[in-house]
Amino acid sequence: MLGPLDYSLWCVGFLVEIYVVVCSIYRKDFIRYFPLNFYMLCDALVTFGLYYCLHRFGFNSTAYVYFYYYTDSLLMILMFWVIISLYRQIFEEMGVSTYIRGAAVLLIVATALFSYSLVHENRNHLTSRFVVELGQNFYFVGVVLTYLLWGAILKLRETRTRLIQLVLALGVYFSATAGTYALRNLFPGLQPNVLRWVPPAVGLWLPMAWAYTFTQVPEDARLMPARLMVKAR
Repeated sequence: MLGPLDYSLWCVGFLVEIYVVVCSIYRKDFIRYFPLNFYMLCDALVTFGLYYCLHRFGFNSTAYVYFYYYTDSLLMILMFWVIISLYRQIFEEMGVSTYIRGAAVLLIVATALFSYSLVHENRNHLTSRFVVELGQNFYFVGVVLTYLLWGAILKLRETRTRLIQLVLALGVYFSATAGTYALRNLFPGLQPNVLRWVPPAVGLWLPMAWAYTFTQVPEDARLMPARLMVKAR
């Protein structure tokens, strides 16, 4: 059963996700970071939906399990959209936005085809091993895309502090989540006592890091290249 800490993490996460969107609107950055804001709104709706399913159907109900895994996969696809939008911002001065959009379409289509093939082959196990492996694959793809994005930042000597902070937050989020999946597979006994708290804590980290970035880092703030290299180390 869930305890007070679980509900506290849910409540704080929901409020911080809404705060990110409100702060972005207040600072007139909603359109510039539209994919990120749309993801935060959807994440807040999913958080509310999970809370409703928990109280309406119960933690071990089929409805809760289906809602959790389906929405997690949908949020990951939206997260790919966020990552692609950050790629576009970094490469915008090089005039390759058309190629970035093409890559985004190919990524979404490939993900959809891959997901369909797995559903077709595992339709009787949609909420068990299949969904766990699908989510794990999504997160590892996110790790690769985020680290490639960070490599592009270093290579192009990007100095926009807010953009760098957003990418760093993503790197921590994906690394911690992928590491949790790896530890869960290697040490199943850690799941009930230790790893149980990692996903909600990591899920809270991302909106909090983004909230800090939008609150404390102006859009025109710049980071010296030498300090950027220190961060990379």
